[in-house]
Amino acid sequence: MNNTQNMKAIMHYEKYDHMPVVSFGFWKETLEKWANEGHITMEQATGWGDNNDIDFQINGMLGFDYNWGGGISCQTFLSPSFKRELLRTLPDGSQVHRDSNGLIVRTKPGVVSIPAHEGTSLTDRKAWEELYIPRLTFRPDRIDAEGIKKQYDHLRGIDAPIYLFLGSLYGNIRSMVGLEELSYLAADDEDLYEEIINTVGKLCYDCTEAMLKLGLEFDYGHFWEDICFKTGPLLRPSIFRELVGPWYKKITKLCRENGFDIVSVDCDGKVDELVPIWLENGVNTMFPIEVGTWNASIAPWREKYGKAIRGVGGMDKRVFSRDFAAVDAEIERLKKLVDLGGYIPCPDHRIAPDAKWDNVRYYCDRFRQEFK
Repeated sequence: MNNTQNMKAIMHYEKYDHMPVVSFGFWKETLEKWANEGHITMEQATGWGDNNDIDFQINGMLGFDYNWGGGISCQTFLSPSFKRELLRTLPDGSQVHRDSNGLIVRTKPGVVSIPAHEGTSLTDRKAWEELYIPRLTFRPDRIDAEGIKKQYDHLRGIDAPIYLFLGSLYGNIRSMVGLEELSYLAADDEDLYEEIINTVGKLCYDCTEAMLKLGLEFDYGHFWEDICFKTGPLLRPSIFRELVGPWYKKITKLCRENGFDIVSVDCDGKVDELVPIWLENGVNTMFPIEVGTWNASIAPWREKYGKAIRGVGGMDKRVFSRDFAAVDAEIERLKKLVDLGGYIPCPDHRIAPDAKWDNVRYYCDRFRQEFK
């Protein structure tokens, strides 16, 4: 079996040849550190991107089989995006910008973190209708058929499963409106709140439908959300089920009708309250299962939902900063989870700057030995 066949067999609880050694990429600062240490070149560090040629080179040097982020997408977000604009500079050197999503954010030069949120361009219905609806309407030029087919052929040549990116049904809205404003909007203007959700949902559906008409064979579908934090979701699960759930169902139905039933969602944070809603609506694979932040694990989900749920992730990447013994202990922990079936271990997020090159290589070697 090749890596694609193995992935499908694992996700369907069938017999497989070997467990793939899967990565999820790196922080930019990690690659720069490794370049300064002489493990890779600075050109590789600055030119890296998910599943580009440099990603395959670095993964090969470390021992990973492929990056779970191997997907094909079209423009399911704002198109065109907002022009990044400097609004003002503060006395401490911080800068206030309008970002590509229309959010007003504050950054400080030299500080690597999520920008502080100060406001949004989506101030009222007039702004929604004039600035956002045109950017969230499907147009044929969102599909670069020639470029997509070229990328698809490239990925098919490197023995890795390919996902169709299905968009973001709520995380994208949070990125446009801001968490605080979006929370107030749900209470202050229910009609506009629902209209925004339905507009984004229809765009993702239309993009998925158009992509599937290209005649390409995809191995799984993939959503991005990031709509939870350390104690739970950033919105009420009942609202998520009522307003967002139907769009998941429509889109995953398209996937099944086109030959693939594995659909994963990338959502950080404590996702437990949203898991049953995703399962009800055709999203059956959780990713990245952040064990290193709040001890997330597929085990309690499997106990609760049975074989309806799958997972990718759940490997505690913090051991990369420690020693070989810590790596060995983590692999021992993963064995019990792999035995549950329907699960592929993967670092539970991008490999961070404290990771030691030799520890990552050791993990890949030991993983391959243990999960033949």
